[in-house]
Amino acid sequence: MARKRIRIDLEDADGAKYNFSLEGNVTRDKMLKIFELMDLMNIEEEERSVQLDSVGAKIWNIIDKYFPMGRFNSTAVLEKYEDEYGEPIKLSVISTYLSRFSSRGRIGRERKGKEWSYQILKVAQREPSES
Repeated sequence: MARKRIRIDLEDADGAKYNFSLEGNVTRDKMLKIFELMDLMNIEEEERSVQLDSVGAKIWNIIDKYFPMGRFNSTAVLEKYEDEYGEPIKLSVISTYLSRFSSRGRIGRERKGKEWSYQILKVAQREPSES
């Protein structure tokens, strides 16, 4: 089995830079712990207006809009992309961007039979436990 390597580089509002690196048996639980750590440190992404000036931005918009919860595959993204933007796109282009998003830790990727299944990685908010 190939070793997985995930690197997350962030910068907070004060300009401090943070680098997280996971290597080896990277699981969903381990990724969630990293996101919880980021939440504890108050590292948040800036709210940006949606700029759809690139193919990657358009694909991410489709994923975020139509697949915020649950799993999806490249064919479903392709169909939504062509419906939303009225322009053709190759399945290989969609697959390439999904692979990039996965390697950057934005989505999870899992092999299901002959195809890949994807899911957005979000920070799970936990309620404070009462003692």
